[in-house]
Amino acid sequence: MKIAISGKGGVGKTTLSACLAYLFKENGSKVLAIDADPDANLAGALGFKDVRGIVPISEMKDLVAERTGSDPGTYGTFFAINPKVDDLPDTMAKTVNGLKFMTLGGVKKGGGGCICPESVLLKSLVMNLVLSRDEAVILDMEAGLEHLGRATSTGVDCLIVVCEPGQRSLETARVVKKLSADLRIRRVAVVGNKVRNQGDRDFIARHVDGLEVLGHIPYADSIVESDREGVSVFERSPEAAEACRAIYKNLVG
Repeated sequence: MKIAISGKGGVGKTTLSACLAYLFKENGSKVLAIDADPDANLAGALGFKDVRGIVPISEMKDLVAERTGSDPGTYGTFFAINPKVDDLPDTMAKTVNGLKFMTLGGVKKGGGGCICPESVLLKSLVMNLVLSRDEAVILDMEAGLEHLGRATSTGVDCLIVVCEPGQRSLETARVVKKLSADLRIRRVAVVGNKVRNQGDRDFIARHVDGLEVLGHIPYADSIVESDREGVSVFERSPEAAEACRAIYKNLVG
């Protein structure tokens, strides 16, 4: 399966991404976990220790220049819009606890529609990950679905929107639903996070505009502690692991 996980910043996309990566692995799949959110830290949630040593693909200037035929740091030059990327998951991915992962990074210049060597390389790479890879791919996205295009989105089996029980978070879910309809993503679902009681569950159910609800992750100190200690949230937080097992079952079932 190819799973994209989106939502407002800080709602718990990375927690869910890490847990699902471990669950797919636990159930026999080869897994490639992708950090496609410039502000996230999927490597840490997976239990990778030296996160400061990870260089995002978008910041590998020599690689970007080599694959696109561009000149590093220059503007307005010609470059290839179909760079070779199919070898990058095997040559650039790091491994932690039997899982492979990559950090894409973001494009920090230009506007939302920036066409630059970095953005072309990232979008080509995501297209390859979704359409051509034979392992389970978990994409920890930014809220705007920046890395997904029309061709790529048709290969996503499910887009999961992570929400907190609050109006601003749920408004993001409604925006993502509209974007996903424009991109013709076949299945869009919601996971509630930082849920304290049945009232929070009911609140989410009333405000997700008819989207499928896969389950809920409770508010738990162990999730915060896993981040502080730099260990896998799946191993450190039994509450998150148990909740995500139910979510995984609903997702694949």
